[in-house]
Amino acid sequence: MKALKDAFSELPTPCYIVDEELLVKNLEILDAVQKRTGCRILLAQKAFSMFSLYPLIGKYLSGTTASGLFEARLGREEMGQENHVFSTAYREDEFAEIVALCDHIIFNSFGQWSQYKNQALAAGRSCGIRINPECSTQDHAIYDPCAPGSRMGVTADQFKPELLAGIEGLHFHTLCEQNADALELTLNAVEEKFGPYLYQMKWLNFGGGHHITRPDYDVEKLVTCINRIQDQYKVQVYLEPGEAVALNTGFLVARVLDIVDNGIQIAILDTSAACHMPDVLEMPYRPEIIGAGQPEEKAFTYRLGGPTCLAGDIIGDYSFDQQLKPGDRLVFGDMAIYSMVKNNTFNGMNLPSIAIFTQQKQIRLVKQFGYADFKNRLS
Repeated sequence: MKALKDAFSELPTPCYIVDEELLVKNLEILDAVQKRTGCRILLAQKAFSMFSLYPLIGKYLSGTTASGLFEARLGREEMGQENHVFSTAYREDEFAEIVALCDHIIFNSFGQWSQYKNQALAAGRSCGIRINPECSTQDHAIYDPCAPGSRMGVTADQFKPELLAGIEGLHFHTLCEQNADALELTLNAVEEKFGPYLYQMKWLNFGGGHHITRPDYDVEKLVTCINRIQDQYKVQVYLEPGEAVALNTGFLVARVLDIVDNGIQIAILDTSAACHMPDVLEMPYRPEIIGAGQPEEKAFTYRLGGPTCLAGDIIGDYSFDQQLKPGDRLVFGDMAIYSMVKNNTFNGMNLPSIAIFTQQKQIRLVKQFGYADFKNRLS
């Protein structure tokens, strides 16, 4: 049987590869939370939309959640279970199709609710309002929906209880890669500001950002939070993590193209931070590489950069036991989430291939890209 490390050496580069066995381990953790609490966990497609794995994911989770029409269509076509959608603002020319695709529709404002409620209710859809508890628990400003001036959700002082007729649920999403203590703190703020309205609801959606499958995550506290809310308010709790589903299940295999020296040894790779792992620059963060260390930790330190014209297309500084040379392969970890969904073809860069390392220890090459994929995005 082939080992995953052997697969790394056989793939075309660059290439994303997701390990099914690791994915199933995550799904089993999430499903255990569902079974212990009766909550429903949805795949947030904004983080992971590798639909070739939706049949497997659908065996464990309750459905999908979307941020707009195309994700809603993907979730309906490829998983076909509960299909939720939230958008900061819906387009008039798309809403009829969204209503046809989604069983739960969440609105970002009472203005949007007033505009579309008759259409949604006539179709028998369960509708909700996103709330903003104004409780920041993380320091990633770009990902903080509770930051001052946020466009996400209705704050307590803008809440309009007189317009709640027809609304069956409330939704909040405030976390980012966080543990259950942040959820506990957020729930306190939600109850303080919106508690009286929860008794009128059928469901409460805790949103995403829950790192449930991380080794140090406090699953017991999460279970306690879910059970307490469901028991007190008699609501169905939903969670919609994206990262937790595919956390640490995917890799990006890249190859060294050249080594240059400009006061530091620089390895030019056939993968790009700007194109293939945008969160490295946006978040920003330094992805792990199998077998590599911090700068100067090992014998040979290199700055890793992409082949684009962007001067800042730098992945980071790493050290290695051996000198790098053209043709060497490097394997980046945790590259399933927010990678495939955000990648792009800047500079005409080709997109990485997509593969699965199956539970039978075989490589399944799902997708390869080429010039047509680049050209067809343009005009």
